[in-house]
Amino acid sequence: MSKRELISGNEACALGALASGLRFFGGYPISPSSEISEILSSRLPRAGGVFVQMEDEMASLGSVIGASLGGLRAMTATSGPGFTLMQEHLGYASLAEIPCLVVDVMRVGPSTGVPTAPSQGDVMQARWGSHGDRGTVALSPASVEEVYNLTVHAFNIADRLRTPVVLMFDEVIGHMREGVELSPPAPEDLWGRPRPAGAPGPDFRAYAPNEQGVAQLPAFGDGYRFHVTGLFHDERGYPTTNPDLVRQALERLERKLDPIPAWLPPEKYHMTDADFVYVAYGAVSRVAREAVDRLREKGVAAGLYRPRVLWPVDEAALRKDLAKARTVVVAEMNRGQWVQVVSQALPPAIRVVSYGKTGGEPVTTDEMYGLAADLNLRSVKSS
Repeated sequence: MSKRELISGNEACALGALASGLRFFGGYPISPSSEISEILSSRLPRAGGVFVQMEDEMASLGSVIGASLGGLRAMTATSGPGFTLMQEHLGYASLAEIPCLVVDVMRVGPSTGVPTAPSQGDVMQARWGSHGDRGTVALSPASVEEVYNLTVHAFNIADRLRTPVVLMFDEVIGHMREGVELSPPAPEDLWGRPRPAGAPGPDFRAYAPNEQGVAQLPAFGDGYRFHVTGLFHDERGYPTTNPDLVRQALERLERKLDPIPAWLPPEKYHMTDADFVYVAYGAVSRVAREAVDRLREKGVAAGLYRPRVLWPVDEAALRKDLAKARTVVVAEMNRGQWVQVVSQALPPAIRVVSYGKTGGEPVTTDEMYGLAADLNLRSVKSS
């Protein structure tokens, strides 16, 4: 049964993880994500799971990878500096195809930065933080209730596609409280991992992909023998330097992520006739939505396009969704990161403007509304 609660985004993340069947958390406390660890430290053991505070963030994700290989739904939570330390293990989990969830509650950086101030500065780190070519999954909620729901989706994606998933939201979303109605997922809404159909035997291939490009994954201890490595490998998991196998693996690992944008489509607010469009995610999308309402009152055909999936990007769909726009403002709490995606996807005829705010203060509705006047939208200027 659904239940109405007044909770923060960090609390919603912890509750969503428990509702998803979380059974292992390995983490190291860091602002502004610490409440996730704090809540799970008491609730997860009562749910039959294991909570471990590790010595640092590298060890945290390492423990999560090990628990996942043991068959458990596993996660960690961190913020910018810790997320940086996890990049090596994220690359390993991508190539070894180990499901896991990393929650990144973003704060001002680089380095220690401003530990308690909001930012969206980790967007490109999520995509390119680990060396090498690899596909990345990063989801971005914009409300407390959506944090809960996308936590469930993140675990489902990780398991179904055998991939690490990053759930990233800014400090504003992490710490604000909203009245939400939480609906625990039904058992049929929790996706499982692709499991071997046959009995253990010498012919088992842990990395033989199905028609979706996803390999089966038994748990360690189930009797199936397979090798796990961060080296490129054949279908048995044993290392290979065969250039064809390496190329095929890279293509498959990225291709298997293609369905994700369709599973979690973007929010399109007043986009049917919009020729002035805000592109925003997380907390910034909330004030952009209010600015759209104010602009509509002045006769401006404004709209909001809010991606829930930051990575991977379906550029063709993005181009189609924004095709009617004349001006697109990409608003972010950074110096301009996802704007690069939008600029790359759209034709030169559409003006793309980057509005990046740094310093640790949230973007305001007045700032978003004022942009329209600054960009010479006559109906706003005359008012």
